[in-house]
Amino acid sequence: MEQKKSYQLLDKKTLNKSYIRWMMYNLVATSFEFLEAFGFALSMEPIAKKIYKDNPEAQKAMLKRHSVFYNTEPQIGSLINGVVVGLEEQRALGKEEIDDDFVNGLKVGLMGPLAGIGDSMIPGMLIPILLSIGMGLSEKGSILGPIFYIVAYNTIIMLGSRFLFFKGYELGAESVDTFVGEKAQQITQAFSVLGMIVIGGIAASYVNLKLPIVLKFSSAKIDIQQILDGIFPNLLPLVLVLVSWYLMAKKGVSALKLIGIYFIAAFGGVGIAYLIQMMF
Repeated sequence: MEQKKSYQLLDKKTLNKSYIRWMMYNLVATSFEFLEAFGFALSMEPIAKKIYKDNPEAQKAMLKRHSVFYNTEPQIGSLINGVVVGLEEQRALGKEEIDDDFVNGLKVGLMGPLAGIGDSMIPGMLIPILLSIGMGLSEKGSILGPIFYIVAYNTIIMLGSRFLFFKGYELGAESVDTFVGEKAQQITQAFSVLGMIVIGGIAASYVNLKLPIVLKFSSAKIDIQQILDGIFPNLLPLVLVLVSWYLMAKKGVSALKLIGIYFIAAFGGVGIAYLIQMMF
């Protein structure tokens, strides 16, 4: 049975301090040149002070090498922090093969795959599922919806990311194959598909768009919305979702501008529908 890694230079208090700094400050002081680098370096500060407590120059050197460009999905990416902490501890204990290139190469090699996994699991699956449940709870104006989302999201994220941080520390570089190997790629694809299904279900349930146009003739009455539903139920909500995705993903339109566009379009649509009704 595999034994858990025993603490050598680091204690649990220091590890918790490093983890909390990463989770609280991973996206502070971001820029296109460094992105999450300074948040990563900040999380390494307690580690540097502990393992090089009598060597200020070694502390500076460690923080400097972790201040280069870095970017990943922060929650799942906490695994990388744990792995790097374990490597830095082993380096301080005298393992010469763990040099700057090895540590930075591992970070660069992990941040891309874990960003893909994290983006599929967190924004692509977890958040839509929790929001759909929260929206259902808030349907009649209940405050339970936002409370549920805040509590559930933070509980899952904090427990999950903390587990990954300490698992990365325990396994060290051996955890790479476990989390970014072939099976992990299959899991990522499965989460992506599940996330799209969830988003599709949310769109069908909560996006409501109908054409209030009824053409009246001497011998008949034609309901345009009823005809569309007969051809393809919920066709207009689907078109609206696809147009929204195209404008935001392909044209870079912000959510605020999109709301303004739809607000104006809604007034215009009502006016056009009224004119058509008057004509017929």
